[in-house]
Parts: sequence; C-alpha cells; structure tokens
Amino acid sequence: MMAKREEELKEIRAKTTEDINEEVVQLKGELLMLRLQKSARNEFKSSEFRRMRKRIARMLTVKREREIEEGINKRLSRKLDRKWKRSIVARPPPSLIKLREEEAAEEAEKST
Repeated sequence: MMAKREEELKEIRAKTTEDINEEVVQLKGELLMLRLQKSARNEFKSSEFRRMRKRIARMLTVKREREIEEGINKRLSRKLDRKWKRSIVARPPPSLIKLREEEAAEEAEKST
C-alpha cells in the first residue's frame, strides 16, 4: 500500500502545476457527479469518494510544496488560490462527457 502511494506521488510531482490544477478541477467535477448519483440513489462505489478526495488532497499538497519552494507565503497563496478558483470555467467532468458520447452513439445506431 505504501509503495502505491509513493508511486502516485512521484507521478503527481512529475506533472506541471497547470496540469495539477487541471486534474484537480476534473476530479472535483467527478466528485460532484458522485454526489449527484448518491442523492439520486443510483448505484455507485462509495469508496470512490474517499479515493478522489485523497487524490485531490495529494495534488494540492504537492502544489503547496512548490509554492513554499518558490517562497510564496500563506497569505499570498490564498490570494492566488482565490484568483485561480474564479478563473475556472464550469465544464462537465470526463465521465459525463463520455456518457453523453455513448448516448449519442446509441441514438445514431437506432436512427440508421
């Protein structure tokens, strides 16, 4: 288990800060979709909540480590984080995009 976590951290550290930000946005979208599935009482894996939250936390930790290395203090980090959150454009998570594509393909098959 420990080796798997360290491997994941190496993978995250290899990414650029922009890539980390992008993936955090995607994971938060996926987390939102899981919450919607839960509220609609659809089938879902409850372990996915914890897995996604932990992955998001790891990514944000690596991001903060980089800020500390650059000498960015906590106050400035929060200010930059607020700016970044405002700049995020709302878009559907990858799983929803994939689901829509599958539904469109099924409709195309039915119409032919």
